[in-house]
Amino acid sequence: MKIQDIAFLVILAILIIKRNAKLAALSGLICLFLSIPLFSFWVFFTAERLTWYAAAFFLLAVIFYLFKSENER
Repeated sequence: MKIQDIAFLVILAILIIKRNAKLAALSGLICLFLSIPLFSFWVFFTAERLTWYAAAFFLLAVIFYLFKSENER
């Protein structure tokens, strides 16, 4: 397990505790923003991991939005 994996798990745990969909979506955008230069420098392993992390953060944001709208009904 690399440092980026540990950082992802820590951030994911913080986001799950806070249950903030906007913060989860912002984290996904930051991951995508950080992966762009890595792809241009041909650092594919880390860049690909960041895109997977972004997808996980976006999925978490969608889940938070769904539970939020379900609780408002």
